[in-house]
Amino acid sequence: MSGAPTTPKAKPSLAVWKFASCDGCQLTLLDCEDELLAVAGAVRIASFLEASSAVVEGPYDVSLVEGSITTEHDAQRIQEVRAQSGLLVTIGACATAGGIQALRNSADVREFVSVVYAQPDFISTLDTSTAISQHVKVDLELRGCPIDRNQLLEVIASLLAGRRPDIPDHSVCVECKQAGNVCVAVASGTPCLGPATQAGCGALCPGYNRGCFGCFGPSEQPNTESMTAMLADHGLSGEELVRVYRSFTGGAPEFAGAADAVEVSLRGADGEVVA
Repeated sequence: MSGAPTTPKAKPSLAVWKFASCDGCQLTLLDCEDELLAVAGAVRIASFLEASSAVVEGPYDVSLVEGSITTEHDAQRIQEVRAQSGLLVTIGACATAGGIQALRNSADVREFVSVVYAQPDFISTLDTSTAISQHVKVDLELRGCPIDRNQLLEVIASLLAGRRPDIPDHSVCVECKQAGNVCVAVASGTPCLGPATQAGCGALCPGYNRGCFGCFGPSEQPNTESMTAMLADHGLSGEELVRVYRSFTGGAPEFAGAADAVEVSLRGADGEVVA
């Protein structure tokens, strides 16, 4: 009936969750500054402990999850988060690839704990640090260490509009060309993971004449075999190659596999390190 009162459409609710991480990706949301008020006007921020202790109980339309799973408690908690989330988006290298914490995946975490803590018996932790997607269904992954604020805003805007977010899946090399950077690998022989790394940082490190550290994780179908050969040509030893791959996103299957392959090549038939 014309002129009848209408009920205002409820805003989608947004919750932000933290697991093992440095909080840097949550801070990226706060760092949106000029756009944050617009975001707050478009969604109902129901839970975001980094910004406010006020919490509205779920369920939530969208959950942003930062951090990796490193304890039994968190392995159970992520199940609860999934159960009360309509869409679950993981943000950052920790949530999408295990983060720096995934260094434990190729080593003895008990040895790490015994070295770091005075009373290791009080530490309860898993032997691995794993991505959220290894525990629950994830609807979208947003990579980076930390994530890019513009990509985060694009994800939120796309979810509100009901469309697929426009996130690049090409390599950092494309961003370098778009920025007009001189290729540090070709021009100066600087070790650079750009050819195998997903874009998103705007080629930040190459822009300052440094090689890419792979913060945004592997690009689609990265040729890590050629990547390893190129890095070796630039003078990296086998142990240095392993360290390059086992960095911010070393838990990503493509980079973990490349590091494992190098480690195998470093060992003889008896499993001992080749001198």
